[in-house]
Amino acid sequence: MRVLVVTAVPAEADSVVAGLSADGPSPAHALPGGLTLRRCAGAEVTVDVLAGGVGPAAAAAATATALTASVTATATAMGPAYDLVVSAGIGGGFAATAPLGSLVVADAIVAADLGAQTPDGHLAVEQLGFGRSTHVPAPLSERIAKALDAVHGPVLTVSTVTGTASRAAELTARHPRAAAEAMEGFGVAEAATAHGVPVVEIRAVSNAVGPRDRAAWRIGEALDALRNAFRLLSPVLEEEAR
Repeated sequence: MRVLVVTAVPAEADSVVAGLSADGPSPAHALPGGLTLRRCAGAEVTVDVLAGGVGPAAAAAATATALTASVTATATAMGPAYDLVVSAGIGGGFAATAPLGSLVVADAIVAADLGAQTPDGHLAVEQLGFGRSTHVPAPLSERIAKALDAVHGPVLTVSTVTGTASRAAELTARHPRAAAEAMEGFGVAEAATAHGVPVVEIRAVSNAVGPRDRAAWRIGEALDALRNAFRLLSPVLEEEAR
């Protein structure tokens, strides 16, 4: 089984690699555009970890680059070279559902600000008659959530992080089950879906969605939680590969 994990920044990728491998630095493989894959190879599962950049556009471009390069490298016409793509990193949690330090596994990956603003509120692209704003993750996401003791709920992808109570209230009103907010999941899912590969999103909560209070963020703790999540995830992937 081959898995591609896409984070936004190197610190998140470091946490993923640390959770997957206790054997020190992983081999690096250069990709077009200055991207670098770090490989963690096990008996049953090989995981490639990529820091793809911040935001849905950068995430989609980096994911597509990795997926395309992998197909080219294996010279296969038999289907995708990866069996699963995982969008992973830290993010904001909706406090009623996902408090600081908790883990969230998406049961829906939602582009929360993709659409149109009208006097009557936000319209998703589906309501405008084109495109999509939601991806349904792989069925494996439910098993992963249980293995990680994580919240299993929608993760919203935004291009601008929420920093006010009014914006948090608006998102909650439109997505009452929302568990977390981040900036890359939908972009990763768009690229994975275009290549026919199932996708999962995992977030470790570093801050509450709402008024921006940088002093209250717990980034270090969230990165530790992300590392532990991938330590717990390894046996799930190994079992899935058998």
